[in-house]
Amino acid sequence: MFHPRPHIRPRARYLIAPLVLWGLFSAGPLRAQSEPAPPLRDTLAASAADTTLVVAPDSVAARPTGWERFKRFFTESNQVKKQKKFDFSVIGGPFYSNDVQLGLGIVASGLYRMDRRDTLTQPSNVSLFGSVATSGFYIIGIQGSNLFPRDRYRLNYTLYTLSFPSYFWGIGYDMASDKANKSKYTQKQNQLKVDFQFRIADHLYLGPTASINHVDGLRLEQPRLLAGQSPYVTSIGVGFVLNYDTRDVMTNAYKGWYIGLEQYANPKWLGNSGTYGRTDLIVDYYQRLWKGAVLAFDLHTQHNYGDVPWTMMAKMGGSYRMRGYYDGQYRDRNLTEIQIELRQHIYNRHGVAVWVGAGNVYKNFKTFRWSHTLPNYGIGYRWEFKNRVNVRLDYGFGKGQSGFLFQINEAF
Repeated sequence: MFHPRPHIRPRARYLIAPLVLWGLFSAGPLRAQSEPAPPLRDTLAASAADTTLVVAPDSVAARPTGWERFKRFFTESNQVKKQKKFDFSVIGGPFYSNDVQLGLGIVASGLYRMDRRDTLTQPSNVSLFGSVATSGFYIIGIQGSNLFPRDRYRLNYTLYTLSFPSYFWGIGYDMASDKANKSKYTQKQNQLKVDFQFRIADHLYLGPTASINHVDGLRLEQPRLLAGQSPYVTSIGVGFVLNYDTRDVMTNAYKGWYIGLEQYANPKWLGNSGTYGRTDLIVDYYQRLWKGAVLAFDLHTQHNYGDVPWTMMAKMGGSYRMRGYYDGQYRDRNLTEIQIELRQHIYNRHGVAVWVGAGNVYKNFKTFRWSHTLPNYGIGYRWEFKNRVNVRLDYGFGKGQSGFLFQINEAF
């Protein structure tokens, strides 16, 4: 599942795992290079009242063919284009996964700077994504991080709508481990999440955040699994984010730290079914090793308290952490997960990655059991779609399950 995260990327949810990449193309016309006009060899008569210059046909550049556009996409789309105000490209094609079956997906990615003279600040990024599948799954949305001049302010945003034929096992490790609890339902979800950060010190950002999340759990086969909760939940939360960020590039860091803290409150007077809250902490570290190699470390922990609805529980799985697990099979009030990934550039725009990790869901610290810790590992392919923006194809393994994942940007 695609799960954008606020420190580079917002957190939505959808799973796209391609069988092949197909239909790569560049958005917008490409400029053709025209040859200079030949010199004017003849001396014009001084007595001529009017002279018309006829340009030779071969001096006019022909429009690039579809094949030339296709070829330039593979050779030029990852080059830094300082002369372009908005560097924008599109990639799409068919995909297949066990969860959503055969489908067609598309991602459009853009890089830009609000002040083009400010070359020290990393570029802002925006992505539009959408896909449909034969199972009835669909999603469409936008996500991005807008960096203001000199990186004084940051605006992160996510907006998406989806419909996902899914499964629900109930809440807690024991419920998720019981195959008899696997209950089919259709998840319809709409989410908007925004935060605005102020730089309060070197590499340190603080600001408000807000989120609106509406989920309809339709036609659940075993309603008892909800334990009396409504299948229709609207969650409205407000809070703050505090980030420490020394990464060189958000979308594909080679070095630096990222420490992100989110604190949300969902009071009943905002329209929630009850009063609850969430604390979310991310600690990431990146270190260059040998030539073309980067070691990346990620620790994530989430804690929910109060009258937490089933849709807002901490969920394991997706396309960023515990890859290969069904997103949401394991869910509870609290979640802790860790992963280490080695990323190796191979040749030109190609690279690979391998990772190992583990995760645990639990109701509270008293009920935490080391024996409930789930393993995770996998391997992936990387292709540089834009400069420092990778398209990745991962295959993750978990306890009794595995799966393909296709996504833009690194997992963390």
